[in-house]
Amino acid sequence: MTSEHLFALLEEVRDGKRPVTEALRELSDLPYADLGFARVDHHRPLRTGFPEVVFGQGKSAPQIVAILRELARRGDNALATRVDPADAAAIVAEVPNARHVPEARAIVVEQRAVTPRGSGTVLVVAAGTTDLAVAEEAALTARLAGRTVETLYDVGVAGLHRILAAREQLRRAAVLIVVAGMEGALPTVVAGLVDRPVIAVPTSVGYGASFGGVAALLGMLSSCAPGVTVVNIDNGFGAGYAAAQIDQRADQRPDQRIGGR
Repeated sequence: MTSEHLFALLEEVRDGKRPVTEALRELSDLPYADLGFARVDHHRPLRTGFPEVVFGQGKSAPQIVAILRELARRGDNALATRVDPADAAAIVAEVPNARHVPEARAIVVEQRAVTPRGSGTVLVVAAGTTDLAVAEEAALTARLAGRTVETLYDVGVAGLHRILAAREQLRRAAVLIVVAGMEGALPTVVAGLVDRPVIAVPTSVGYGASFGGVAALLGMLSSCAPGVTVVNIDNGFGAGYAAAQIDQRADQRPDQRIGGR
């Protein structure tokens, strides 16, 4: 239930186009719908401008199907992240308008065209090819929030000339998401080249001493470059969401914020 949807519903009641009882029935699952194993938060778009997102890791395929169907029941878009590739085909077959985005390990239910939002470009930068799943999750999230997204991949610090060659693209971006594993140095390099917010995403890529991304996380948290904000290990969704919030226009009405229609 987006703020725009609610506004239109109340206008229809006011103008006599919709009976009060019908409107009440449509609002009956606010603030949430109880599925027994999950309570789907239909009120979240009104509070935050972005629908509840399904974290697929650890959930069974039938559970993901049920939640996606409930989120999409009103004709809105829905997203499930960290979906097991082995379950993806079965989920897509059971949810109308669903599609698998294997690069991002996600399933999208896109029933409405995404309305463009924001004033600039979100640039997703990845150090190496093994970081791409997290980078693509970030890019997909920002796109579904209506942001213009560009990507710049395989520009890690082991070949510093690669990122330096892209300085103009870096400087054009309104917000940068920088994804890296190993020692996690790339966000510091990028932040030293631009005057824009940099959201650093450590990944669990690396050899034993990387401790599943902890080394990259600590390196990013300890960055000597100002303006670096760090999200959790492998949290592409959180980075994409934060970038969309940063890029939203200051003069937008509440019903025009992230995900609003």
